[in-house]
Amino acid sequence: MKILTPGLRGSAVISYAGLLEKIEILRSTLRWAPTLARPEIEKLLRQANAVRDEVMQLSHKERFVEAAAGENVRVERTPGARRRALLDRSFVFEGAFGDNPQLLEALEIAEKAAPTDLPVLIDGESGTGKELMAKVIHANGSRSDKPYISVNCGAIPDNLLESELFGHKKGAFTGAVSDRKGKFESAHTGTIFLDEIGELPLSGQVKLLRVLESHEIQRVGSDEPIAVDTRIVAATNRNLRRLSEEGRFREDLFYRLGVIHVTLPPLRERSDEIPLLFAFFGDEAAAALKRRPVRMTPRLREFLLSYPYPGNIRELRNIIYRISCLAGETADLQHLPADIRPEAGRPAPANAAAAVATPTGVVATTPASISFSDAKRAASDEAEKLFLERGLQQVGGIVAELARRCDMNRSHLQTLLKKHGLRSKDFRNRPPHAEDDR
Repeated sequence: MKILTPGLRGSAVISYAGLLEKIEILRSTLRWAPTLARPEIEKLLRQANAVRDEVMQLSHKERFVEAAAGENVRVERTPGARRRALLDRSFVFEGAFGDNPQLLEALEIAEKAAPTDLPVLIDGESGTGKELMAKVIHANGSRSDKPYISVNCGAIPDNLLESELFGHKKGAFTGAVSDRKGKFESAHTGTIFLDEIGELPLSGQVKLLRVLESHEIQRVGSDEPIAVDTRIVAATNRNLRRLSEEGRFREDLFYRLGVIHVTLPPLRERSDEIPLLFAFFGDEAAAALKRRPVRMTPRLREFLLSYPYPGNIRELRNIIYRISCLAGETADLQHLPADIRPEAGRPAPANAAAAVATPTGVVATTPASISFSDAKRAASDEAEKLFLERGLQQVGGIVAELARRCDMNRSHLQTLLKKHGLRSKDFRNRPPHAEDDR
């Protein structure tokens, strides 16, 4: 990247790297200058830091302005060309990605959104890489050298939510033995990632909306407003638009968060990238385990290429790590987790429950057409689905109440409901079966 002479585009005066190097030399010299008083040194250091930050922001902005200008004259390119263009523009991405058009579109949106301070909402199924995308946005933006703070909204108890996000003053409540900064203060000048934003209770949504509007927070037990300059990136595996229509997510907060909307495709729609992910995670696992990358037998590779991956990329990564740990030089089907392992080397049906069970739980196929382990797994899935259906009927479709009764994490329960294609709203205002009243 170059600083250009006004009006003479293309004539470089000095590179950003060279200018940054000179600033660093200045800062180092000032830090050890013996003839200046300490306050003068601190003042000059602050000025040098400010210049450095401005240069870094200018570098990011010029790169993306040039990219946007190129978009206007660009002809339709192949996925491979789009991928190479991203990398040619020094796109920072920790991981691996291929030529899938849906993912490339998401990455191109993230690239354009990164240098701005606009809120970004990332949605997609569990395990599709939403937090990785949030880190990509942070790494490619002007705040890349500032704090990145991650918050799992679904894991914070309701009574601690405000303290966790905004901090508290000493004595604000029992156990508050000292002042404590919240996540937003810790992320000041940087990025805060709000994962599972759909799990945030309505009371927390109101407080978050106030931060988005005023850019100020108040610690619990304090009336003093604290200004925060924080870039917000949120993620969810739920349909927030539908939740807002049902009154379970504030519509105004949904539109505030979703200024830039990025959707990540599930792995079953990126099957062309599975071999690339095999190689990437295989090398990553080998480095972690300090051994050579494991080789796969043809039948294991065939199985993994056709497996539907309900847990998406996270599940694929865990499988690769498992077989890398358990196998020697070569991995085979017996190194797979028992719940997905096909019997006697035969690939399991894509949907075992549909293949072997009816709504009444009766096995519909003959013993010759299915293995015992497949039949047992399908029966277990059918029993699980019937249990969830009955539970939703009893609680009127309220997922939080069903999770409480089952002593289950809401996120895990949502994953199970999605696995069986159950929607909580379908059970609202539905009278329970007679057997449920007994």
